Amino acid sequence: MRRIISALLISISSSLVLAQGTPPLQLADGAPDRYVVKPGDSLWGIASKFLKDPYRWGELWKLNAEEIRNPQRIYPGQVIALDKSGNQPSLKLETIVEPRREYVDPIRKGIPSIAAQDIEPFLSEPRVIDDNGVLDIVPRVVALQDNRVVAGAGDTVYATEITATDRLLRIFRHGEARFDPSPAAESRIGAVEAASPTPRSWQLFRPVKPLNDPDTKETLGYEALFLGTARLTQVGVPSSFLVLTSKMEIQRDDLLAPAPPQDVPSYIPRAPGKMINGKVLAMYDGVSFGGPQTVVTLNRGAADGLEVGHVLAVDAAGKLVTNRFQDTRTDYQLPDTRNGLLFVFRVFGRVSYAMVMSASVPVVVGDVVRTP
Repeated sequence: MRRIISALLISISSSLVLAQGTPPLQLADGAPDRYVVKPGDSLWGIASKFLKDPYRWGELWKLNAEEIRNPQRIYPGQVIALDKSGNQPSLKLETIVEPRREYVDPIRKGIPSIAAQDIEPFLSEPRVIDDNGVLDIVPRVVALQDNRVVAGAGDTVYATEITATDRLLRIFRHGEARFDPSPAAESRIGAVEAASPTPRSWQLFRPVKPLNDPDTKETLGYEALFLGTARLTQVGVPSSFLVLTSKMEIQRDDLLAPAPPQDVPSYIPRAPGKMINGKVLAMYDGVSFGGPQTVVTLNRGAADGLEVGHVLAVDAAGKLVTNRFQDTRTDYQLPDTRNGLLFVFRVFGRVSYAMVMSASVPVVVGDVVRTP
């Protein structure tokens, strides 16, 4: 009982700290009174026109938590109006009477959270394989067409038998980092998986890079080197795959996994509901530093409360400086300073990927990330 009460008190106090530390909304310089949504817009781009902190978009809309998780769609052609009459500014959609049309409009698509052209190349490639036996159940390439040493697009590769299909579907098609569902939801998911055929779209990868926590040195998972895409052409022993695209040469002992969904995230950008502290674990594609539109790997994931759509602040690490005064040397560790914002777009159990949305100075490995 004492533990439960203590946990509740900690939770309540943490919530109060977050709530009390929330400053009033600040409008961006030159925020428009009205804005017409255009094709190619993103929530982040529109939010930046109205707010200095775009991740507080949900607050400007006066949305509750459930609406933020499943937001109403915003479509090109709609007019967003800014209302400054209350204590806090708010947004609303203006009603527009459109002229009657004699043709049928195509189905409208809501605008994504961030620009599709910025995020699409990274939706399927970054992949973390948790060290939980997954590498033991995915198909492994055992032979290449015409007994070649390497294979590429247009070639056929042969892999071990596809087993544990339900587990593969659960891990790779329902999302790598969904939270544990209720027993009823688990039952429904199991029924869907049981009725699902073996997936036809696959990815080839090579698990070459362990991701180690910079503080604990614990291995959080293995970053998979994306090699290309393939289509399952024959199930058996071995199974046959036609390589559709190849980013790198494919070799024996490379692995295959069902291709994950590639939907552009449509969640409203928002700050996590709890305090999260982590670090930039790595820069994607092996670069040393990066600015806006660069992808970074974080040492926090679903197990820490991160979700797709969360926005984190990234701080530039304070430098160690030396001061000499009256023949005395003193070292000072300067404090970390706010650098920019990251948008989390892919979440695994203990690792996640985020795109740098803004940065005053280059983001580097070891920079601190936190709830803004």
